[in-house]
Amino acid sequence: MEDTGFQARLISEDTTDRSTQLCRIRVQGLACISCSMTVEYYLGAIKGVQKALASSPNEQVEVHYDPRILSCTQILEAIEDIGFQGTILTKGEDISKIHLHIDGVETEDSMTAVRDALRALAGVREIDFDPEIKKLSICFETDLTGPRDFIETIQAAGLGNFKAMIFPEKGGKAAEREEEIRQYYRSFLWSLVFTIPVFLTSMIFMYVPGINRWLEIKVINMLNVGELLRWTLSTPVQFVIGRRFYIGSYKALKHGSANMDVLIALGTNAAYFYSVYSVLRAATSSKFESTDFFETSSMLISFILLGKYLEVLAKGKTSEAIEKLMNLSPETATLLKLDNNGNVLSEEEIDSRFIQKRDVFKVVPGAKLPCDGVVVWGQSHVNESMITGESKQVAKQMGDEVIGGTLNANGVLHVKATKVGSESALAQIVRLVESAQMAKAPVQKLADHISKYFVPLVIALSVSTWFAWFSAGKLNAYPKSWIPSSMDSFELALQFGISVMVIACPCALGLATPTAVMVGTGVGASQGILIKGGQALESTHKVSCVVFDKTGTLTMGRPVVVGTKLISDAHLNELISLAAAAEVNSEHPLAKAIVDYAESLRQDNEEIGSHVWPEAHNFVSITGQGVKATVRTKEVLVGNKSLMVDHNVHIPTVAEETLADAERSAQTGIFVAVDRELHVILAVSDPIKPGAKEVVAALKLMKVKSIIVTGDNRGTANAIAREVGIDGVVAEAKPGEKAEKVKELQGEDNVVAMVGDGVNDSPALVAADVGIAIGAGTDIAVEAADIVLMRNNLEDVITAIDLSRKTLLRIRLNYLWALGYNALSIPLAAGALFPSTGFRLPPWVAGAAMAASSVSVVCSSLLLKNYNRGKSGV
Repeated sequence: MEDTGFQARLISEDTTDRSTQLCRIRVQGLACISCSMTVEYYLGAIKGVQKALASSPNEQVEVHYDPRILSCTQILEAIEDIGFQGTILTKGEDISKIHLHIDGVETEDSMTAVRDALRALAGVREIDFDPEIKKLSICFETDLTGPRDFIETIQAAGLGNFKAMIFPEKGGKAAEREEEIRQYYRSFLWSLVFTIPVFLTSMIFMYVPGINRWLEIKVINMLNVGELLRWTLSTPVQFVIGRRFYIGSYKALKHGSANMDVLIALGTNAAYFYSVYSVLRAATSSKFESTDFFETSSMLISFILLGKYLEVLAKGKTSEAIEKLMNLSPETATLLKLDNNGNVLSEEEIDSRFIQKRDVFKVVPGAKLPCDGVVVWGQSHVNESMITGESKQVAKQMGDEVIGGTLNANGVLHVKATKVGSESALAQIVRLVESAQMAKAPVQKLADHISKYFVPLVIALSVSTWFAWFSAGKLNAYPKSWIPSSMDSFELALQFGISVMVIACPCALGLATPTAVMVGTGVGASQGILIKGGQALESTHKVSCVVFDKTGTLTMGRPVVVGTKLISDAHLNELISLAAAAEVNSEHPLAKAIVDYAESLRQDNEEIGSHVWPEAHNFVSITGQGVKATVRTKEVLVGNKSLMVDHNVHIPTVAEETLADAERSAQTGIFVAVDRELHVILAVSDPIKPGAKEVVAALKLMKVKSIIVTGDNRGTANAIAREVGIDGVVAEAKPGEKAEKVKELQGEDNVVAMVGDGVNDSPALVAADVGIAIGAGTDIAVEAADIVLMRNNLEDVITAIDLSRKTLLRIRLNYLWALGYNALSIPLAAGALFPSTGFRLPPWVAGAAMAASSVSVVCSSLLLKNYNRGKSGV
């Protein structure tokens, strides 16, 4: 533009919706950390993908991509090319999506007619139809249209011959997990059917008279009945029941990575195919006596399936908190039809997913609200604890906002829908918690780094173990008496090699962090504390300094005028009226206090007439000082001492003394000057929140220092600080100066958490290591904050820090167990104790130990569910 001869200035730049979109895809078979890293690596290499995060515990992939370069469908195809099956969950956060089942649409022409009719509706963004299951998926903007419009349009397009309804889902993620649990359970039971006879014939029946003679009957040459029976029974376990390990290995090796499936497949194949070689040699020889390990391969697979079953069962419990949130919405709602005067003409019970914006619905006592809205009739109390964690019921009357998923207690309400579908507070909370659970904590990098080399290292150790024992046997480096009577030196070495291969467990490492983060963030969400991911969780546990804003954070945020000091002969009501006329244009809490005080003076004096204040011209809001405006041709200044000094307003001694008295009482002194002459001082008080003193004391016990950084005057800030027990005070700070103070504290080697209400604290919230927005209510998408506290309760700051510390402690314990298990178990499986004690770990026992290690890590993370906030969270 400047090249063409014009002067231009960038006002704002908003590229979020155009250049970045987010899609979530559920990926089947994302079982371990190696799989997750493979998916992340290949998706990250695709042009247009900005970031890809894969989480094995909840089997989801979150992809940030440029929609101008590729689509969500192309990302899904890429995942399928890698070798995984995927299902798109969401394509973005700005639109809603609904799935309908259509009857009567039999031809392509019929479907074209339906598409054309739907596309004619304002707000319809995308239409997709699956003819096999007659599933119609529609992406739409909730401001412009909704599900009922779609059904009416579809029926009209077919002249009554087409019918549409909500597509019957099979239960979503929970149902898929239940099916996965059932599959592992069935596989385990079927493996037992074949493995138990194999175990009995190889370990028990050989010592039972009569049965052992039958098992030793020769079939062909030296091949006996027992060996043939074990071969027959173990083959289905190896190749049918155990085929999932071959599939997993193929997918991993296809892309140059190795996972747990590779170790299992190698270990079981080594035992199985050596046994096959042994029995075939016996069948073709009249002298060779076979020694088989069919029980090793089949028992190994059985124990691993048992471990997987228990692991999936435990992993399902890590996401219970988010599932409870998703199940809060009721299935049905009572839709009201109103006339122009707001009178109810009729009511109809509909599926709650059919609610559209601006619909009015009825909520009876004991029923849940189907979506967010505003009360247009009635009064009641609503239990919001399931959303905000607030235990007390909240009174609601006409004009009050209500949250979908909350419980109406004792009155009938008529509510107008304001946010539906993906826009609702409940949907945003679920989405935020899901994103938090997808995000990787920095501590996860340790597991990612180790896992790159873990499986190849284990394979090398396994081969080295076999070679070392085999060579030692051939060179007579140990007594022949060490070799069990049923084996030779090669077979003993093979047992040690297989044990090393199957006992090593990278899965335990991979589960250590994500399962703890999932449980920790879920527990936080259930208490109204929304932690935005592993990074926020890890930073919070290191916090050594908490910076508090004053107004609305340490104080109630509802200031009131508690005193006035007139220092001129002017009329008080006239001065307050001029001040209110200027302050009514400001959104500052102190401005609202002055306007409310002026209103009360009007009522006390029974003034009759319009409550509209005189018009203010040339209004200017001066950050950190106050406001300036022209009212009735008079220049009005309302603000602090700094504002008066900057505008050359003389401040007499009596005014200085009045200000000092107010500040000693933890009150804020507001000066009102007209035409550069000071006339009145207002004392404004903002009560301290209950429990603020106890919270500061609790922080001291946690070795966390507290500081107040406020735009208020120094005297008031010091008085508040003394009352709550805070030593450090920075007063009269503008928003930018708050951020500078945060950086200064960080420069002193502090990990800083900034606690504010998010209104004028955004720069400081962003600058801090951890930004905590308090009292956010349903405005949970506070961009500047790392942690969002839905309640206006200071104790939740303590809870957030304490919960993060407990979660990180649990992650460290998980790593200690996972690394310690591998460090101890691999030498044990390699026969480190065998020369001195004769102790040897059979491969099937090693497999059981490996499975137990993964389950133990998940169960360790699940202990976080018992987290309970005590007094002040400690």
